Amino acid sequence: MARRRAALNARAGALLAAVSVASAGGACARGRDADLRFWAFGREGEVVREMIPDFEKRHPGLHVRVQQVPWTAAHEKLLTAFVGRQLPDVAQLGNTWIPELSALGALVPLDGRLSHSTPRADYFPGIWDTNVIDGVLWGVPWYVDTRVLFYRADLLREAGVARPPRTWAELDAALEALRQRAGPSQFPILLPTDEWAQPFVLGFQAGSPLLRDGGRYGAFRGAEFRKAAAFYVSLFTRGFAPTLSNAQVSNVYQQFDSGDFMSWITGPWNLGEFRRRLPAGRDGAWSTAPLPAAEGGEVPGVSLAGGSSLALFRGSPREDAAWALVEFLSEPAQQARFYALVGDLPARRSVWKVPPLATDAKAAAFAAQLEHVQPAPKVPEWESIAQRMAERLQEVVHGGRSLDSALEVLDGDADRILGKRRELLDRRTPRAR
Repeated sequence: MARRRAALNARAGALLAAVSVASAGGACARGRDADLRFWAFGREGEVVREMIPDFEKRHPGLHVRVQQVPWTAAHEKLLTAFVGRQLPDVAQLGNTWIPELSALGALVPLDGRLSHSTPRADYFPGIWDTNVIDGVLWGVPWYVDTRVLFYRADLLREAGVARPPRTWAELDAALEALRQRAGPSQFPILLPTDEWAQPFVLGFQAGSPLLRDGGRYGAFRGAEFRKAAAFYVSLFTRGFAPTLSNAQVSNVYQQFDSGDFMSWITGPWNLGEFRRRLPAGRDGAWSTAPLPAAEGGEVPGVSLAGGSSLALFRGSPREDAAWALVEFLSEPAQQARFYALVGDLPARRSVWKVPPLATDAKAAAFAAQLEHVQPAPKVPEWESIAQRMAERLQEVVHGGRSLDSALEVLDGDADRILGKRRELLDRRTPRAR
């Protein structure tokens, strides 16, 4: 998957290089059909179809044509549609794509459209902020995603740990207590080495900006990220985590249930997966908790602001109708229905205050964590940089490179990836020499 993602990013980069930003003004030429075109990705694209008839009943004369696109093809399809002036009226966007599409001039600014039906105060601040670039709102959160700690509550109690860890020091102590009771093939925590979310989160918790100078250069050699990376690597070198990628884990749910892995930093989709895949009667054996914080940091610690948002595209002749669809899908009642249909966590805080989420003890960790999330750096090149971060730290974990060498190379990777950005920014705003 990582290789395919890298290939898609490379092809997307080639497309972007071929596009002149000056051509953005005509980027969304449309056909003459009267249908409102909505692109939605993955499972969400299938499920949202069930909600459209209610929207069409409320708005006679409007017909919504939903196109479901696989996540693996979504990013490239959007860029290809931009180049070919065939973008939809409204689409679901991964939050990390907002900077890219807003920079291309493909999106409609939404600040002037906000009303009582989309009150900013009802959204988690860090999630809302993923849609704001240079003070302008480009999307409305549709569903949210972040990472928390899934852990074997029974094993933690047996190890003498009274509560889930709240700081890095408590995490260290809890993992050591679990290791003392572990067998030779058991590990206190699973941290797949091909994922960038964990070192990203630790970096933010340690106070690193990840990128510096307005997103022009990498900041991975800074003291803050080095502290986070050293702690991350130590979890492997001290035997707390196995040096396995996702592809090398045979059956994570079965292995979690058997105690091969006793904790795991993962996302909300696994609430349903754990309940479906673990044997009946095992619900009390596991629980969730917000992420621990760096020493002296705010508790709980920062986590990744993820999920998807709804955005309008420039040049649509149906902009008002597209906004009506965004408002409909953003209503608390529709958010609650969407959660029931697909399990995606609602973006509206008010939905969390009523059952079933209000009474779900395992979802409570996500409710707390979502108040402490932070968006990734708002540069179009972030996903490519994040993949390099995972690869360079993977080299350290496997003993192929020292930490200082890896961070130096990672800064070099980031600086090369950001080269075009620096050129464009410096051209717009000449910097004093």
